[in-house]
Amino acid sequence: MKILIVEDDKTIASGLEYSLQQDSYTTVICYDVASAKKILVEQSDQLDICLFDLALPDGSGYELCKLVKEKSDTPVIFLTANDDEINVVMGLDMGADDYITKPFRIRELLSRIKSVLRRYKKHPQINSTIAIENIRINSLEGKVYKHNEEITLTALEYRLLLTFANHIGQVLTRNQLLEQIWDVAGDFVNDNTLTVYIKRLREKLEDDPQNPTMIKTIRGMGYKVGG
Repeated sequence: MKILIVEDDKTIASGLEYSLQQDSYTTVICYDVASAKKILVEQSDQLDICLFDLALPDGSGYELCKLVKEKSDTPVIFLTANDDEINVVMGLDMGADDYITKPFRIRELLSRIKSVLRRYKKHPQINSTIAIENIRINSLEGKVYKHNEEITLTALEYRLLLTFANHIGQVLTRNQLLEQIWDVAGDFVNDNTLTVYIKRLREKLEDDPQNPTMIKTIRGMGYKVGG
């Protein structure tokens, strides 16, 4: 597994590089946006995951995340000294898969990395095709169609949709959904994360996201699809 680390603090970067290499990861280190962009242009197809510091001397991790997501669906984790909700939501809205607040324990970071990488693996289902209103999910191909036109979902959005699809007509609590999409990292993740991904799914799947008919909010209980 090859990881791109973009961190301007060379002490932190060296510590991350050492710890990740000890865990059998291959690392590429950059200290600014300019050098990171060069790596992303030259090696984007070789990278398995990216760790981006938010505050960089010549830009921000947001800029790099946008570039990554335009080129591929490579997962991104933000390293941030600020865990204010607005920064977290902004990062997730740009397609980031997770964030971790400094200072952090290396074991926690390794757990987050492994959890995100697991989510990017295919999850075969018993039924290869699942239909929900005008949405069709082909789980063998990992593709989703709306009105027979393919739509693009991130790995986490896809897994959240599969969770709903496998529980048609059932009310799922927020905790149940978080357990499904965040794996062992669930204890570390702010509940606001789920709200962001529900919003993003509705924007991609619903004809009128402001008045959803597919992913319904059941007040005081959670969410339900179908039934």
